[in-house]
Amino acid sequence: MTTGKVTILDGGIGRELERQGAPFGQPEWSALAMMEAPWVVKAVHKAFIESGASVITTNSYALIPFHIGEKKFKKQSRALAAIAGKTARAAVNETQTATRTRIRVAGSIPPLFGSYRADLYRPERVVEIATPLIEGLSPYIDLWLCETQSLIDEPLRIKSLTDQLDMSSKPFWISFTLDDLHLNREPVLRSGESVADAVKAMANAKVDAVLFNCCQPEVISQAIKVTHSQLERLGVGNIEIGAYANAFPPQPEDAKANEELNDMRTDLTPSSYLNWARKWVQEGATLIGGCCGIGPEHISVLSQKLV
Repeated sequence: MTTGKVTILDGGIGRELERQGAPFGQPEWSALAMMEAPWVVKAVHKAFIESGASVITTNSYALIPFHIGEKKFKKQSRALAAIAGKTARAAVNETQTATRTRIRVAGSIPPLFGSYRADLYRPERVVEIATPLIEGLSPYIDLWLCETQSLIDEPLRIKSLTDQLDMSSKPFWISFTLDDLHLNREPVLRSGESVADAVKAMANAKVDAVLFNCCQPEVISQAIKVTHSQLERLGVGNIEIGAYANAFPPQPEDAKANEELNDMRTDLTPSSYLNWARKWVQEGATLIGGCCGIGPEHISVLSQKLV
């Protein structure tokens, strides 16, 4: 099934920073560039805008204790989040006239305890870690993107917190990462919870979009089908569906995302990624972009062929 107009998101900022020669490594990941070279971050944002993205995401994904450590987080997280927001907004302001399209800034709220690791989740610390990110980003963004979520409870708590702290009622998008080790079963989050249960919980929380990211494109199609079916069953017609896959090979269940840099697949060329994106659109997705390893060259093809 096809639905409304497609909105093109940006690609994976972390690996693009590495490719552009920004300070980059583990455990800081993309936070290192935010701390030491924000001008490169701005250049990457602008590259995605110039490639056709109409939503860019703040480089705040790694501004959590898991990546920058507890001490640095306590002292700098709010200020670094503000810099991430300012940098993205500056990139938009400097390119908006040339693109003649409204570019929105999505404030990235990452998994607060590490990518893919539902087992590390500590609900009692959500407010402590998410608050400075929300407060730092809020003045500069157009919508919230709670991304790469491995379980249901964490984004529900973050949604409640943004409702309390950000009185402007910005749209709230939630993006889940899927188990991509097992390709021939019903789609599940990395926690093992079903996509159907996750969609029902997000609909009850009145989110504005449900997306899937940071997993192989092969697992996303079925998740979109389940999402569309569940929203129809619930009688919900105002939640958009989206996808932005990564170029990683399958990640093990005990993945330690801040120990080493993963290799990238070589088969996800811009044209092959477009084929996946076209399938997602046919299945009902209207928000399409890329995650780790999906660069401006991929976004350029999407913007030319899907919009």
